[in-house]
Amino acid sequence: MKRIVMLLVVASLAFAGCRTGYSWKSGVPENLRTVCVPVFRNESDSTELGPLAARQILRELQREGTFRIARPDDAAVEIQGVIKSASSSFSGGSRKTGMRFADYRYTAAVEVSVVDRLSGRVLIDGRRYTAETVYAAGLDLSTAARNANGRLAEDLARQIVDDLLAVQW
Repeated sequence: MKRIVMLLVVASLAFAGCRTGYSWKSGVPENLRTVCVPVFRNESDSTELGPLAARQILRELQREGTFRIARPDDAAVEIQGVIKSASSSFSGGSRKTGMRFADYRYTAAVEVSVVDRLSGRVLIDGRRYTAETVYAAGLDLSTAARNANGRLAEDLARQIVDDLLAVQW
């Protein structure tokens, strides 16, 4: 009998907890679900990073599904960014490959602002992000670093979209 009462108590507490307001529905108002992402201004030495960051953010927004991509004139929300720096640092070699390949840590510092274009309100103001990835380079270090740009932009895009969804609209 005690087990049944205990199970009923636990079930009722769990049910009450489910009714406290958690929802699978997005908190983004319907009129603010169109977004544009201009190419990020690039102050780093990595020439491809500005367009790659914008493209990856658009892809992440499409994958997540809350926002619709729009032309700048039609978008309610605009994500603006500045690539402040991007750099690689040696992080070690692999003994298995006889040091023919070296591992590098590639890091970018980015400032992002998100603007509600309908009201002019700044939703995220110059938030700093650090995106990073690791790549292995053999004889062709520049190609390996260039190929790592896409993974770096993916890491940045996930961070930005996660924060965008957490904004208090």
